[in-house]
Amino acid sequence: MVSTQPPKNGDEFRIAIVCALPCEADAVTLLFDEFWDEISAPSDRLETDMNTYITGRIGQHKIVLVTLPRPGATSAAKGSAYLTLSYRNLKLALLVGTCGGIPRIGGIDAYLGDVVIGKDVTQHDFGASCPGGSFILKDAAENMIRRASKELRILLANYEMEFMRNRLQRAAKNHLKDLQEAALKAGRKANYQYPGTKEDLLFPPDYHHEHKESCTFCQGNPHGFCEANYRSSCIETGCDFSKLIPRHDQDDLPQGAEFTPEIFLGRFGSANKPVINGVYRDELAEKYSLDAFDTEGAGIWDELPTLIIKGISGYADSHSNKAWKDFASATAAAVARAILGRYPSGNMEPPVPLRGMYWFLLMVQ
Repeated sequence: MVSTQPPKNGDEFRIAIVCALPCEADAVTLLFDEFWDEISAPSDRLETDMNTYITGRIGQHKIVLVTLPRPGATSAAKGSAYLTLSYRNLKLALLVGTCGGIPRIGGIDAYLGDVVIGKDVTQHDFGASCPGGSFILKDAAENMIRRASKELRILLANYEMEFMRNRLQRAAKNHLKDLQEAALKAGRKANYQYPGTKEDLLFPPDYHHEHKESCTFCQGNPHGFCEANYRSSCIETGCDFSKLIPRHDQDDLPQGAEFTPEIFLGRFGSANKPVINGVYRDELAEKYSLDAFDTEGAGIWDELPTLIIKGISGYADSHSNKAWKDFASATAAAVARAILGRYPSGNMEPPVPLRGMYWFLLMVQ
C-alpha cells in the first residue's frame, strides 16, 4: 500500500511538475490523489521566490507542482533555479502544458489536442543582432540544448516502441476521462471536453489572421502585430473558411466526443516569444527539424533533468483558438500521469544478495 504520510521537508521530493500557466496547472491538479499543502504550507522558500507550489501524491510519487510567475524561457530558468533551492533532491521535472505544433509530425497529421513529448530542445532565438536590424541565428548544433539525461534517454527509448506508445496512449485516455469527471464533480469553470473537429482549423501558412473590417491599428501598421486581432476568433475577424486545409475524415467528431490523443516524440523549438506565424513556423521547422514550439523548454532544460509533455493547442500560426487551451492542458496532464504510472518510485532497495552487483553497475555506468 502506498504511504500517504506527508514528507517532513522538501528534500523528500524527487519529482516536480512545472507549468507555465495557471490553466495548465489547474488541469494537473485534477489528477492528484491527495494534497499535502492543505495541512501545512510547502517547504520554506526565499522571499524573492515567486513560484506557486502545491504538494501532494500522484500514484506512488511525492509530487511538487510548480506554477511559474509568467511564461517564457527567462522565467522558466529563474523559476526552476528557485525550485531547486527549496527542493534540493529533485531527480526529474515534467514540464506540462500547451504548445504550438506543426501540422504533420513524422509524416503523420497532428491535430489539436494531440501531445508531443520532447526528445530534445533547440533554442531558435539564440543568435546575434546585426547592423540594419537583421538577426542571424546560430547553427543548429550551436543552438542545441544539451541532451536529455541518461535516465530520460532510457525512458524515452521505451516510447520509441509503437507497442509502448500504444500502451501509454490507452492509459492516457483513461486518465483523461478521470480528469474530465473530476472537473465536473468539482464544478470547475474550465471546459476540458473535446471542442469538436469543426473547431480544429488549419489554414495555409501564408494566410494570416487579419481584421476584415476597419481597424485603426491595422490600417496604420499593415505589418504590425495587432493584439486585439490575435485574441479574436476566426469568426470574429472574418477569416475565409473556404481556405481551410481539409484534413479530417468524413466522420467528424462532435463537441464533447471521446477523443484519444496521438502521442508524438519530437524536438521542441523554444524561445522567449511564441511563434505565431505559419510561414516562420515552417521555416524554423525545416531548418532545425522541429515538431513543436514552446517558450519554457530551453529555460528549464539545463536546470533539471526535464521531460517536456505538451498538448497541441494551436498550429503556431496567427489563428489562435482559445477553445483548445483547456483541452490541450488536460491531454498533456493525462499523458504525464500515464508516464508517472510506469516511472519507478525509487523507494525500493535492491535485494541483499544483489546489492554488490547493483553498486558495480552504478560504478561502470
